[in-house]
Order: sequence, then structure tokens, then C-alpha cells
Amino acid sequence: MSAATPVWVLDDPRPGTAGQAIGIAERLGVPFRLVPMSWNRLAHMAVLAPRGSPIGWASAAGADAEGLAIVRAATEPPVLTISAGSRSAAAALWLRRRFGCRSVHCMRPPLVGDRFDLLVVPQHDRGPSGPNVMPVLGVPHRVSPDALRRAREIWSERLGHLPSPRVALLVGGPIHGADLQPSLAHRLARQVARLANTRRGSVMATTSRRTGSEATEAVAAGLDASMHLMFRWGEPGENPYLGFLAMADAVVVSADSVSMVSEACATDAPVFIALPELAGGRHRRLHRSLVEAGQVKMLGDSLSPWSREPLDEAGHVADAIRRLVKLD
Repeated sequence: MSAATPVWVLDDPRPGTAGQAIGIAERLGVPFRLVPMSWNRLAHMAVLAPRGSPIGWASAAGADAEGLAIVRAATEPPVLTISAGSRSAAAALWLRRRFGCRSVHCMRPPLVGDRFDLLVVPQHDRGPSGPNVMPVLGVPHRVSPDALRRAREIWSERLGHLPSPRVALLVGGPIHGADLQPSLAHRLARQVARLANTRRGSVMATTSRRTGSEATEAVAAGLDASMHLMFRWGEPGENPYLGFLAMADAVVVSADSVSMVSEACATDAPVFIALPELAGGRHRRLHRSLVEAGQVKMLGDSLSPWSREPLDEAGHVADAIRRLVKLD
């Protein structure tokens, strides 16, 4: 894409971070450019600069990173930057100062939140209040209504043979990266298999990078008594995660992942949170806010649906951006 595209998205390499900014950009309906981010050891100092700074945005050797090279070669400025995560905040404010563009930032940055045109802060992060602050439920992401529709078209032939109700089981792991206890994984899988069997349905299960090999096999063993398909994290072939969400009649998601529960709520299926012992304080606040909003229930002895509207926070943020700045 040319450097004249109106929207630049700062592409933080951390899983789940850039997806917030990209998901919002995709909903704007205008061209956007991904600007790769890479970090050196000064990145955590740069976030304290009140007007932003590029000092943390370079390779370890100090040479211009790819993203900085794009900035320096730009012949026309962006109209808007969208960023996410504390480290991207300094770079976003520096670009705002350099180009005079508008800036939208996801997640609360340290000290400098009032300097953004729009600050998108999850309610569970207890963000500041102010005229530029937009609270959201969960986090923005890329699982849009159009993405789900396309996934349904792609995956219906491959998953349509599974008996309904189809239960999508999304298994993560401990927040700080240690493998999930196999006993917990097995217990959850058996519970979901039993609930699916009660209604003569099936299970579509997927694990994540934090699940670990032993817990993954424990999930597989727990699902043995049910009709199921299972995708193990890292195995070859196309990841069916979005297809599982699109085809699900119910979704069960482990309590450790802000991203997965937010994405599950984009569907029109009932969403249930399991393994609350994996949740930290931030996750528990998220769960409470979603329960109070009627978006999720904690997993119990039933997968019965209830009336709720799919959650579309990225779409709501895109609407707010259109009111803030003209992009076409």
C-alpha cells in the first residue's frame, strides 16, 4: 500500500495487542497501512515522554527499524494513526506531533492518555474518565460480522456434518505462560462433552499457545465420549478457530483470555466462561462486566441460550472515529 493511505496502524508484535488496532481499522472501510513496530531496551522509558518519542522504536543495534524507515520515507502524512498497548503510545504521540494527524489509542497508556484524540479503554482496566475516553466492554478485535459471515461460508461444508448444537470449546492456559494443569483441562473437556451429549450435539475444540502438550492431550481424552473435532495449537493445516466461532450454537471459553471471550461475544451464540480459577483480578472484573451486561454466563449445568445482541465494540469505535475525523 502507498504511504498516502489515510490511516496508519501501528503493528505491535505482541499477540492480541495489534489485533485491537487492526480490528478497528478494518471497520472504517478505508485503506490503511500496517506500520511494523519493533522495540529496543529504551521502549519502557519512551512511554514517559509527555509528547511522545521514537527512542524505543528501533532495532537493538540502534538502526532504523522497518517502521521508522516507512515514517522517514513518507511523502504524505497519515490523517489518522491507530495504536494499542503502552509501548506504542509513545510512537503514536510522536507521529501526531510530526505529522499533525489525529490519534486513536487502545488500552490505557501511562501518564499521557489525555494527549490522544480518542482513548479506547476496556471497562475492566478501570481507566480514566474524560472527554476523549471511550470505555468498551472487553477489547476490540478482528472478529467482525463480515468475518463471521465469510467464515461460515468457508467452513459450513467442513463442519456442517457435526450434529447440533455445536459447542465451540476454546481452551487457553495460565495467564503468565505456564502450562495448564492436565487435571483441569480434562475436567473441563468431560463437562463440555457431557453437556453436548445431553442435547445430542457435538464439540469443536481448540487449544492455545498457553495450554501445553499434556493439557492438550487431556482435553482430547476428556472429549472421547462425545462427537467432536479438535485442533491442537501449532499443528499443520488451517486454524479453524474462526470457523468454530461462526458455526457454534454455544461457546465455552476458559477464563484466562480477554481476547477469546471478547471474540466469542461477537457471535450470536450463548457464551459461557469456564475454569474461573485461571482468572486474575483483571479477568474477574471483565467477567463481572460481561455478566452484568447480559453477554456471558459462568459455565454450569446447562448450555441453554438467552436473548443477547452480539458485542461489536470495534464497530462502535469506528463509528466514533468517523465522527471525529473525515477519512474519505
